[in-house]
Amino acid sequence: MLLPHDEFAFAELKGEDKEQELRLVFAMHEVLVRGHSLRRIETAMQRSELSLLTAQSGKQRSLIPDGQPAVLEILVKELPCSSMHSNAPQE
Repeated sequence: MLLPHDEFAFAELKGEDKEQELRLVFAMHEVLVRGHSLRRIETAMQRSELSLLTAQSGKQRSLIPDGQPAVLEILVKELPCSSMHSNAPQE
């Protein structure tokens, strides 16, 4: 799925322990990324430098050095239309 940087609203990183959850909010979608060492992904997204994000299989994860981002799962959900227009002026 392609989500344009110009529709990116904000990122929120939860958890500093073993597993983290990164929430990326776009104009019409919310992306939840579960993994380890996700701060670098959050920073790259905020700088509009992230071009590809994929989850690694179990075999690939064992090849990732400690401290490097490891994505375990990516969930994308479409935001309801009403939340997009919640800041629109009322008639």
